[in-house]
Amino acid sequence: MIVDKRIYTLKPGGVPTYMKIYEEFGLKVQTKHLGKPVGWFYGEVGALNRITHIWAFDDLTDRTKKRAAMQGDPDWATYLKNMRGADILLAQENEILIAAPWSPDPRK
Repeated sequence: MIVDKRIYTLKPGGVPTYMKIYEEFGLKVQTKHLGKPVGWFYGEVGALNRITHIWAFDDLTDRTKKRAAMQGDPDWATYLKNMRGADILLAQENEILIAAPWSPDPRK
């Protein structure tokens, strides 16, 4: 199993806008292709104006296949258009983490 951790840094005050757009346009199409997230968070203390998504996959091939299907979905293009139009994104980070043999599988 691998975990895909994605962090989005937003303009100050951008979290509510990001969450509204994601809930309306992104959540349904993303979970359709990727399954349920391991977690979806925003900061309250410490690093603020950030959204963190965590997704689990069997391996890199599984991730690549699922993300390609999502990228090809017209509903995903609509989500991206709305997010770009909001002009709130400052930075995006992505980490692929490999689970230790004893790590629990969050999909179970």
